[in-house]
Amino acid sequence: MTSPSPYPRNSRYFGVETAVYVDADGREIPYLRRRQVPQTSSFAVVGVHEVTDGDRADLLAHRYLGDPELWWRLADANGVVDPDELTAVPGRRITITLPEGVTGPRTAG
Repeated sequence: MTSPSPYPRNSRYFGVETAVYVDADGREIPYLRRRQVPQTSSFAVVGVHEVTDGDRADLLAHRYLGDPELWWRLADANGVVDPDELTAVPGRRITITLPEGVTGPRTAG
């Protein structure tokens, strides 16, 4: 049985595995394994936002995802690490996506 995540469900680290490093003195030091950032192409796009002055990643996450702490989902979907990079340039087009692994609606083609 796995232990529950120490991070809330809206954290980018929720579900990331932990491991234990044992140093030369035998001390066990727990750490998070590396979080793999998904490829931007793996997301289903549901919208686009054009950045204007005053936009912030947390405000956009609240507006489009309903939770300001989900700003990291916008960062993942747009291939940036620093959330300020998302909104640094007015006019930038940010894709709004469904969570990784959730497929979008099918379109008639």
